[in-house]
Amino acid sequence: MGRRKKEPSSVHRHNIASAAQELFMQKGIDGTSMNEIAQKSGYSKATLYVYFKNKEEIVGLLVLESMEMLYDHISDALEANAYTKERYDNICQALVTYQQEYPFYFRLALSEINIDFTHADFLPEEQETFRVGEKINDKIRCFIQDGIIMGDFRPDIPILTTIFSFWGMMSGLILTAENKQAYIAQEIKISRKDFLSYGFDALYRAIAVRPAD
Repeated sequence: MGRRKKEPSSVHRHNIASAAQELFMQKGIDGTSMNEIAQKSGYSKATLYVYFKNKEEIVGLLVLESMEMLYDHISDALEANAYTKERYDNICQALVTYQQEYPFYFRLALSEINIDFTHADFLPEEQETFRVGEKINDKIRCFIQDGIIMGDFRPDIPILTTIFSFWGMMSGLILTAENKQAYIAQEIKISRKDFLSYGFDALYRAIAVRPAD
């Protein structure tokens, strides 16, 4: 335990959160206790409470990590190409890759994020998560504005409404493709990839000045 005390607090918080993530994936957040997190992480319960006041703080840290990872995926996607449709396709693929590689984080990134910071009963991670979320929205806002300037997107679309609509529809498509793979293959008779491609293209055409080639 002496070695642990010499390590920065962030190391201990990361170790505990990583153990909690594994349990959350197996049993769900509500089905996981602080006792189980302590056992899984190799810390005593008393030590656990030194670094996290409760389970909500652990979840808050994981949500923040999920948003930071999502920001990196979106940023990389938007920097790759100059053409609007290609950048859009990159965003879609980045989200698909993110969900496949980090399914637990993908669901956390869709969680409710506190926006009322006028009171003292919010977690520091919640405020930072909100800030990262706004950075992501700014990235998408610039992408849409660039598309309008280039003549690819309709100039009359409400940008903020479009951003949130796209998040909801894109994430819904990805989760449907993940959860209904057998139905899509057997009844619709197309691959998961083709299902997603069709859905993403339909969303693009909804705001495009002209259909993509």
